[in-house]
Amino acid sequence: MHDGVYLEQLGVPTAVIVTETFLHEAHVQRAALGMEDIDPVVIEHPLSTLSDDEIAARAAAAAPQVKRILTGKP
Repeated sequence: MHDGVYLEQLGVPTAVIVTETFLHEAHVQRAALGMEDIDPVVIEHPLSTLSDDEIAARAAAAAPQVKRILTGKP
């Protein structure tokens, strides 16, 4: 979340990706950093035990959310 906030402050559109397990912490961090308008992209937890193909599938599923955030289009 810190990197996303920093990049947004520099004017760089950023999509912060978190797993559902860390969503609460992401909301706490964005509030603490004064950037409550950053909506994280939420993916299923965990990642560390997945194969490359499974991670690619999660990334593909998250892509529409990332595109919406980066382009500002619904």
